[in-house]
Amino acid sequence: MSKVTQEVETLVAPILEEQDLELVDIEFVKEGRDWFLRVFIDTPGGGIDIEQCAAVSEQLSIKLDEADPIPQNYFLEVSSPGAERPLKKEQDMERAVGQYVHIRTYEQIDGRKEFEGYLLAYGGEGAEIEMKVKTRKVIVLIPKDKIAFARLAIDFSA
Repeated sequence: MSKVTQEVETLVAPILEEQDLELVDIEFVKEGRDWFLRVFIDTPGGGIDIEQCAAVSEQLSIKLDEADPIPQNYFLEVSSPGAERPLKKEQDMERAVGQYVHIRTYEQIDGRKEFEGYLLAYGGEGAEIEMKVKTRKVIVLIPKDKIAFARLAIDFSA
């Protein structure tokens, strides 16, 4: 996590706590000539609306102006993480049990680095996924330390 995203997390945390919202992710990225500060938020059960995003954006903008942690010009975007929400924390993975997920690994497991299927369990050993390989269902255990990236996914076969 960069210094900017850490400082922004410190500023946005009390705002989100006050409104019973949760922080999903923060990005500070350069795209072309412009910098973007993106704050992804959600409700504990999912389903944030645009009014909630606007309220957080207004309050965070004031805090950012006061603290001034970012020297360059940037665009602030506060939004929903979307249908393919990243799963960054342990509790995100635990809440995703039973849902369709996409996981990318640091190294190959059973000859592949990308896995998509239903998350059956997540715990001490890692993520257990039921996925289709051709016409059959297989269960794969992905150790926690091998997970590079995880997100919710959409099952188009359902």
